[in-house]
Amino acid sequence: MTRVGIVLLLLLAALTAAAATARISLYWLFAALPLMFLALLGAWDLAQRRHSVLRNYPVLGHARFLMERIRPELQQYFIERNYDGRPFDRDVRSIVYERAKGTAAEEPYGTERDVYRPGYEFLVPSMAPREAPQTPPRVRIGGPDCTRPYDMALLNVSAMSFGSLSANAILALNGGAAAGGFAHDTGEGGLSAYHLRPGGDLVWEIGTGYFGCRTPDGDFDPGEFADKAAHDHVKCVSLKLSQGAKPGIGGVLPGAKVNAEIAEVRDVPRGRTVVSPPYHRVFSTPRELVRFLARMRELSGGKPTGFKLCVGSRRQFLAVCKAMLEEGTTPDFIVVDGGEGGTGAAPLEFADHVGTPLTEGLLTVHNALVGTGLRDRIKIGASGKIATGTDLVKRMVQGADYGNAARAMMFAVGCIQAQRCHTNTCPTGVTTQDPRRARALDVRDKTPRVQRFQEATVASALQLMASMGVTDPAELRPHMLRRRIDPWTERSYADLYEWLEPGRLLAEPPQSWAADWQAADPDRFTV
Repeated sequence: MTRVGIVLLLLLAALTAAAATARISLYWLFAALPLMFLALLGAWDLAQRRHSVLRNYPVLGHARFLMERIRPELQQYFIERNYDGRPFDRDVRSIVYERAKGTAAEEPYGTERDVYRPGYEFLVPSMAPREAPQTPPRVRIGGPDCTRPYDMALLNVSAMSFGSLSANAILALNGGAAAGGFAHDTGEGGLSAYHLRPGGDLVWEIGTGYFGCRTPDGDFDPGEFADKAAHDHVKCVSLKLSQGAKPGIGGVLPGAKVNAEIAEVRDVPRGRTVVSPPYHRVFSTPRELVRFLARMRELSGGKPTGFKLCVGSRRQFLAVCKAMLEEGTTPDFIVVDGGEGGTGAAPLEFADHVGTPLTEGLLTVHNALVGTGLRDRIKIGASGKIATGTDLVKRMVQGADYGNAARAMMFAVGCIQAQRCHTNTCPTGVTTQDPRRARALDVRDKTPRVQRFQEATVASALQLMASMGVTDPAELRPHMLRRRIDPWTERSYADLYEWLEPGRLLAEPPQSWAADWQAADPDRFTV
C-alpha cells in the first residue's frame, strides 16, 4: 500500500473515532478532512528516511515526484516540436497514424527540417522520372540449398513476441499481414495461437531460450522444432543471435508475467522467472553456427532459414563468411538489426552505447557478402526505425533487399509512444498482459490499420523510387542518397563509404579490410 493510502486509512479511522466519542458533526469533520490529511502526510514525510526532499520539504516535495511522473506526457503534448521528438518525432508518428487510418498524409507549406544541418540526408530525383509500378515487387528468399523459397514483401512486421505484446496486438498484426500479403516475425517468445489464428505468413524466430522448441533443461529440441516449423503458416525460420535494443545480453521475463498461457507457448514452468541466456548452446564457433543453420533448414523441410543480428565486430562477421565458404552452405537471409534499439526493454547503457547503428551494420554485411561472392545467395533484411517510404528506400540504397518494422507497426495498432512497454501498464493495450488494459485494443478496428499502413508505406517507397528514375529496388545505387557534411558540403553514399566489388576479398582485399579478413577465423569468434 502507498504512503498516501496509509495516511487516508489513518485519517478515516481518526474521523470515525472522533465522531463516535466526541459526537462532533460529521459535516465539520469532513470539512476539516483536507487539512487533517495534509497534516498527517507532513508528519509522515518528516518521519520517513527514504526521501531527503520530503524530509526537508514535507507535503510540497510530493509535487516534484508528481511532475517527474508526468514529465513525458508534458514533453510530448506541450513542449515537443513536430520534428525533434525521440525515438520517433511527431511528424513520423502522425504519418503512420494517418496512413493506418486511411486519411491524407500530405503536409502544406514546405519542410520544417533544417536542410543545411550536418547529417541531413536526401534522395536524388531524376530528370526522367518513371511511373510507379501498380504491383509492388517481392523479394525471393531462398538460396541454392532451399527447396521451398518464399517471396517476401518489401515491408513486414518485425520481431515482437507474445508476452511482450498482448494477445490482441498479435492478432491485429497477424491479421493485417494476412490481409496485406506480408510477413509477420514472431519474435523469440514462441509460436502462439494468436500468431496462427488469423492466417498471416510467419517468420518463426528462435532465440537463445529456444522458446517453443526447448527441452526441460533449456536446450534445443529438434523434434518439437520440426513439428512446429512444418505448419503451413510458417514460411521462414530465423535464429536470433542478437537484437538492436540489447546486443550481447539475454532477456528476463518476470515470474509474475508467466501465466499459464505464456508458459505453454514458451515451454517453461508457470509463475517462474524465465531468463534467456546471452549466448546460444547449439554453437560456439562460426562454423558451428553455419552448420546449425543448415540443420534448421533441413528440420523445417527446406524452408528459408536465416539469422538476425545487431552487427558488432566486422572481423567476427567475416569469420562467419569464411565458414560459409568452407562449409559450402549459406543461410537464405540475414536480418540486420540496428543498434538504435527497438521494442525490447534494455538497460540504458546498452540501448544508448552498444551495437552498430543500422546504416553501418547494413554496409558491413552487404560489403562482406559482396566481397566474398556470397551476396547473390543471401537476401538482407533491415530492421531499425523504418516507418516511412523514405526510410525503406534509404535502407535499400544502403544494401538491404527488404525492411521490417516493429515500432511503426505498434503505432498502427494504437501505440502512443508512452514508453511504458516494460511496466505492464501500457495505456493502449499494446504491450501488456493486463486483461483490462489489453481489452482497449479492438482487433477488428486495428487489423485493417496494419494492412493500410503497410500498403501506403510501400506505395510511398515505390513512388519515391519512380521519382528517382527507377522502378525496381535492384536499380537503386549508392549515389542516389546524399548526406550533408557541413553547411557548405554534401556527399553521396558512393563517395562517403567504400563499396567492394564482387569477390574482392577472395582475390586481393583492400587495405581497409585486409587486417580483419586476415584475422577472421571460421573456428572461433575472434574479438
